[in-house]
Amino acid sequence: MLPTFFDSVLELIVKTSTELPPDVRAAMKTALVGEPDGTRSSQALTIIAQNIDLAVENEGAICQDTGMPTFEVRAPVGANQIWMRQQIREAVGEATRRGKLRPNSVDSVTGKNSGDNLGPGTPIVHFDQWERDAIEIKLILKGGGCENTNAQYALPAELAHLGRADRTLDGVRKCILHAVWNAQGKGCSPGAVGVCIGGDRTSGYTHAKEQLFRTLDDVNPDPRLAELEASIMSTVNDLEIGTMGFGGKVTLIGCKIGALNRLPASFFVSVAYDCWAFRRLGVELDATTGAIEQWLYRDPAHPIIPMLDQSGFTRTGREVALKAPLTEEAVRSLEVGDVVLVSGPMFTGRDAVHSHLMKHEPPVDLRGSVLYHCGPVVVKEGGGWRVTAAGPTTSIREEPYQGEIIKRYGVRAVIGKGGMGAKTLAAMKDYGAVYLNAIGGAAQFYARSITRVDGVSLLEFGTPEAMWHLTVDEFPAIVTMDARGNSLHNDIEQESGAHLAAMGGG
Repeated sequence: MLPTFFDSVLELIVKTSTELPPDVRAAMKTALVGEPDGTRSSQALTIIAQNIDLAVENEGAICQDTGMPTFEVRAPVGANQIWMRQQIREAVGEATRRGKLRPNSVDSVTGKNSGDNLGPGTPIVHFDQWERDAIEIKLILKGGGCENTNAQYALPAELAHLGRADRTLDGVRKCILHAVWNAQGKGCSPGAVGVCIGGDRTSGYTHAKEQLFRTLDDVNPDPRLAELEASIMSTVNDLEIGTMGFGGKVTLIGCKIGALNRLPASFFVSVAYDCWAFRRLGVELDATTGAIEQWLYRDPAHPIIPMLDQSGFTRTGREVALKAPLTEEAVRSLEVGDVVLVSGPMFTGRDAVHSHLMKHEPPVDLRGSVLYHCGPVVVKEGGGWRVTAAGPTTSIREEPYQGEIIKRYGVRAVIGKGGMGAKTLAAMKDYGAVYLNAIGGAAQFYARSITRVDGVSLLEFGTPEAMWHLTVDEFPAIVTMDARGNSLHNDIEQESGAHLAAMGGG
């Protein structure tokens, strides 16, 4: 029964995790050349481009958050979908064991990580029949950071900076612009959005996500929706949110819109936001063997052209070297906009660690420490551990805890992406700490700054949520919240809000 089906699905998973599709690579290349040299967004895009190249070169995860694997399968009438689903599950488990997927499946009641990306609802597999003697499988890996920036609107609604959005296509336009503005850098911009007009709350989100299976350069067959997509793309980058929310000329690389019928009482607009690490590939399989007959979105016969023709991130000589543990004096001397190179010990801490530290003493001395919002991909090697992917996670989730942890334990620097809120900013000013923004998704780039894994605490939380003890060498990041009360994130949000208000007219 389809003897090579498992191997084909496994290859699809590995390629999707490690290799961006050509349309996304082309869009990111355009973004890279469109930003003026020396700007924050230009530096960030250079790191992103270098990361994309490293992922292909090393067959490593582009982003450490390999997301919720979502498969769309079309099979011939009479095909055994129960067997195929089990084979897909086993391929996901094997890809996880090989370190191509991060263990991301967590029991929602107990908080326990399954360790193999398998559990109720994980992975997501949707089947559909067609009258062709072939099997088509498409896969999208959409991470938690961009998933958290999804949005759903019930029209009519009042939207910040835009006023009333009515049950019209112009109201839909306002919803899309508002969703992109609200995401700022938390969803790893520049991103792409899939949109559904109508449906119910559940079908709307599903159909919005399905739009992300379209290529960025296609044309909507519905001329009304094609016009709306073009309208969004012609104006949205005037928001000047830019890469990672640093400001810049490119905020969105794609907008794809679908529509479903709705109930008279409901008018939902559902927006599925995806990050620049837009991982989406597919295969067509022989229906009798399961062998790959054709790749979708990519052509293996065409060699991948590197994103960069130079070495990538280069120093200007203005970078500030930071050696951990950090002193208050060193931290208070930093200003928003400084590029720093961090060396020495660093500890990871995500949601579970922050919650733990509110009730328990830390397992390590955090005085003068650098706390990295990161859930790395790690593999056991020679009796120890090796980090294979280690980009930042979205920091705003830790806002309820971060200020108190800085106060209690003397943390001097927090590294993450997307910025944090008023409570954390106040604590940084009062107690002498800074927020360092790393480049979201650049998991291969940052893994190369980690020279050693010194240990791990709280491994019972699962590998993504454990506290990893790392040694880093010249880990680059930008100060976006300083100990003087300044926040680049607040500035960009206000400036882009003014641009959004200017777009409010139909």
